[in-house]
Amino acid sequence: MSDFDPVVVVFACDYCAYTAADVAGRMGLSYPPGVRVLRVPCAGKVEPMYLMNALQMGADGVLVAGCQVGDCHFKSGNLRAAARVKRVQELLEEIGIGGQRVAMAHMSAGQGAVFAQAATEFSQQIAEMGPNPIKQGARRAA
Repeated sequence: MSDFDPVVVVFACDYCAYTAADVAGRMGLSYPPGVRVLRVPCAGKVEPMYLMNALQMGADGVLVAGCQVGDCHFKSGNLRAAARVKRVQELLEEIGIGGQRVAMAHMSAGQGAVFAQAATEFSQQIAEMGPNPIKQGARRAA
């Protein structure tokens, strides 16, 4: 699968993860070009439906990036997000798509290197899994 470049959607909280992505850019750190960062007010606002919809629309993987545990600007939004990610992972396992296609990462605003590393490692994990089977099915049906 060396020619496969996965598309990874990152739901990044405004206060920490999105700022960390910006810091990564300012530091000149790179991560795979298939990573698409979407700014959200809080990772806790990312509903399971959004994760599933991203996969249905063709993402090969979805990463929810929030504040450090214990440092959420909305008290427990990052914990709520982690619980939702876990539920979606379980559902994806049940339906045979693979729960590893969805993950959670925690970082602070100044951790640009952590964001770049999380995005890179998750993209590599998804590349090893191969293309999203939902996306492949959509191509065959078209």
